[in-house]
Amino acid sequence: MSLFLAPSPGASLGLRPCAPAVAMCCLLPCLALAAPADAAAEDGIQRLEAVQVRADTEAAEAPDSPAPRARIDAQQIDRINVATSEDALRYAPNLQVRKRFTGDNNALVAVRGTSNRQSARTLVYADGLLLSNLLGSDFSFAPRWSLVAPGDLDSVDVLYGPYSARFPGNALGATILMHTRMPERFTAGGGVQFLRQDFREYGQHDTYDGRHDDAQLGDRHGVFAWRLSLDRLDNQSHPLSYYSALRSTTPASAADTPVRGAVAYRDPFGRDALLMGVNSEGATDTRNDQLALRMTYDVAHDVQLAVSFANWRQRADNAVGSWLRTDDGRTVAQGTVAIDGQRYVLPANAFAPGHGDSARRLYGATLRAGGDSGWRYSFAASRLETPRDRIRTASGSGEGPGTIGDADGSGWTSVDAEAGFAASAEAAHRLSAGAHADRYRLDSTLWRTDDWRHGAPQALQGAFAGNTRTGALYVQDEWRWGAGWLLVSGLRWEQWRADGGVRRDAQGAAYYPARRDDGFSPKLSLSRQLDAGWSARLSLARALRWPTVSELFQGSLSGTSIVNSDPNLQPEDAFSKDLTLERALAQGSLRLSLYEDDVRDTLFSQTDTTVFPNVTRIQNVDRVRTLGAEAAWDARDVGLPGLDLVASVAWNHAVTMENRRNPATVGKAFYRIPEFRADLLASYRITPWLRASLGGRYSGRQYNSLDERDVHPDTFGGTSRYLVFDARTEFVLLAGLNLSLGVDNFTNERYYVYHPYPGRTWSAELRYRY
Repeated sequence: MSLFLAPSPGASLGLRPCAPAVAMCCLLPCLALAAPADAAAEDGIQRLEAVQVRADTEAAEAPDSPAPRARIDAQQIDRINVATSEDALRYAPNLQVRKRFTGDNNALVAVRGTSNRQSARTLVYADGLLLSNLLGSDFSFAPRWSLVAPGDLDSVDVLYGPYSARFPGNALGATILMHTRMPERFTAGGGVQFLRQDFREYGQHDTYDGRHDDAQLGDRHGVFAWRLSLDRLDNQSHPLSYYSALRSTTPASAADTPVRGAVAYRDPFGRDALLMGVNSEGATDTRNDQLALRMTYDVAHDVQLAVSFANWRQRADNAVGSWLRTDDGRTVAQGTVAIDGQRYVLPANAFAPGHGDSARRLYGATLRAGGDSGWRYSFAASRLETPRDRIRTASGSGEGPGTIGDADGSGWTSVDAEAGFAASAEAAHRLSAGAHADRYRLDSTLWRTDDWRHGAPQALQGAFAGNTRTGALYVQDEWRWGAGWLLVSGLRWEQWRADGGVRRDAQGAAYYPARRDDGFSPKLSLSRQLDAGWSARLSLARALRWPTVSELFQGSLSGTSIVNSDPNLQPEDAFSKDLTLERALAQGSLRLSLYEDDVRDTLFSQTDTTVFPNVTRIQNVDRVRTLGAEAAWDARDVGLPGLDLVASVAWNHAVTMENRRNPATVGKAFYRIPEFRADLLASYRITPWLRASLGGRYSGRQYNSLDERDVHPDTFGGTSRYLVFDARTEFVLLAGLNLSLGVDNFTNERYYVYHPYPGRTWSAELRYRY
């Protein structure tokens, strides 16, 4: 089998001119190669890089990772406008976080050939504790970023692809390792941040304000260290969703209410339509409160125990409203209306408000032992609980009856253990072996109530529940031989089980049979040190991504038969390849990567057009292949002291190769994966007390449908290409006291990933660290 498969003869790669991405692609390697490879070439002085020792925050992955890696250090985080922890990834190569507003619970990761609706293809850990929400794989199953306060964040590592046997097949997209800082002495600090967004769209204009407060306190007493942090975010988003209707061809009657206020627009499929107001999630007003405690104890010189606890609570209100008015100024939110002489029917829930109340708790413990030689041990256990997860939604536009969505008790438990051995620091072999176990439980119930704001649950409308469990064993060997050769080989075996699946409604219940499956995932990586600071690495891996609880069991009932869900889904089966060249620069690094992900049985929601009536549900898409290339450059003191640059450009060509359930999608671009991504962050230390940063983010054309029917992407419901610029200026007022002024999207770009993204957003932050 060829390493990188070329498109079939005559097939179009779909390349189109893209000035920002092409320019960066051409300039980035040239600039990096022009950077000095030896600091002594500049002034004859050898500069030593600063070394930070953080025994408690080291990643579980060994230093010689078989996966391409990007690191976001504390300095880079300080140069970004950060309001929530996922903001730290804003300039990570070939990676985007779909963050619709500050405080968004649905901040999903898109990376390489993984779209932002395939959340189960990304692993996120904080200090070795799992934050990935693998209860499902869609927009409502984002990682639990909120359990890490941005004020605690020290650095982030991104590992691309499933090339380490240490991680499950959910690493098919990327593994994100977040590290928090622990004090070496008494520390205290905190900050206050004010946000203001100016949002104009579809004739509406308003400003939306937010405030973020945080405080940290910590100390070290010999072998014992602790950190306590408090974080509060109170923010209002812009409108996220609108009630839309295609242009009517039905003439209005005398009984229909004449109204004005609708806004004409073209929908993503190029059809003439009207927007009539803000609905669904509306303009979401959120208040998030978090408390986190982390303690470490040095049991011995090379043995450390860490215990973590985080509690998070959110209350959210969705402000909705109709734009339709009668001639005397009365608002119309339901019924039959006349617009330009045509009839439109507004359902009772077209502008239904809602309220959410949720809480999450994370408990975790890690134990690490061993140094550079001899035996090494690690253990990590975490549990994420959801003691409260309620969504109340009105049945109409005001007070009265509604529904209560209840997912209380859902959550997961994860345990990992590993032992490793190397006879010495220079030993030819470093052997690791480990075990993993997890259990995911999802319990979702929808009740009717006669008072959507305050009423108790009454009649059952629907419910589903289920469990998945995975047990795994793995072994991995790092073998050094010859002049700079390294072979990393690994094998992971997993046994997966789904049970307890049930679907209920007011008429009865239907139960899913238990399932069990297992599989092996081999890994192989060969690398070599080359001349002039270059290294080369070829990595191959199989990855199995097992179905989640929601993908298997969420559906509906017809009598006692289950419809719109498939308990027999097969796991995604990926064969991934990566060829990476890296060069260590005097003060930075350059990485060039070619990759391919060839995935059989991709799990995704689509319409089965081969049956009548058509069925839309989570299905196995037979084969999806992504070819890609990345260039990433990180350089400090470029050209003049104090000027730092972080830049990347990526090309992704993701195509549906086989799909027997929907043949019209074959040969089409896969869902929400842009052809080009590019990022640039420049930071300049103007004086010892003043630093300024300027960043740009580009995303190319992508599709919101598997058959490329969305021909008009720059509109509500579409998925835009965009070029967005951010800026930040930081002043040192006093020792430890900093003032920062920032703006995101300062050109006020209007762009969408179904929902509109934020407009120009200003921020002012005052922060103190002792």
